Amino acid sequence: MPTPVNVAVIYYSSTGTVHALAKAAADEAAGVDGADVRLRRVRELAPDSAIESNANWVAHRNATRDIPEATLDDLDWADVFMLGTPTRYGLPTSQLKQFIDQSSPLWEAGKLVNKVATSFTSSATTHGGQESTILSLNNTFYHWGCIIVPPGYADPVQFKHGNPYGASHVGGTPGQPLPGEDQLNAMRFQSRRTVSVGQALLRGGLTV
Repeated sequence: MPTPVNVAVIYYSSTGTVHALAKAAADEAAGVDGADVRLRRVRELAPDSAIESNANWVAHRNATRDIPEATLDDLDWADVFMLGTPTRYGLPTSQLKQFIDQSSPLWEAGKLVNKVATSFTSSATTHGGQESTILSLNNTFYHWGCIIVPPGYADPVQFKHGNPYGASHVGGTPGQPLPGEDQLNAMRFQSRRTVSVGQALLRGGLTV
């Protein structure tokens, strides 16, 4: 009998790079027996003038309107969550950060303790703050009392385009603005690993 586990994949994406990683994570998690998965995007904060200055941003906004916006209920409901964001000067985007900053009621009530968490990102340039962005997100998990699951080098895919901190992609790669199969496979591995750890802890009786 598979262990039931609730999984929330919560992300921000402007032109689709992190969205592609998030969808791969959600689809992979949905294939795990016992997993119930929610894919959620955080609210857009950028003004229309900024969005409309970039055709790819407009196209992505229009293409993802049907994905529900994340709420605190998604964090409360989840046993496992995966947070994704582009990097902005080596930090998470303001859109995802605002969502995180609203979590105080759950944090104060101890409702985020012992949940299993992992993170992923993208940047426009090689070494453009990917690791520092993931580490910044993990700082939140420390405060919440989460159990952080990194992908590490626990699968051969990680030696191709993997990142031991969390899946990532360089969106400014010529001819490849969206993640390729190696990056998506790294995200899929990270998703499976995180969900399996969550299930193992739940089987062991850990309260989340």
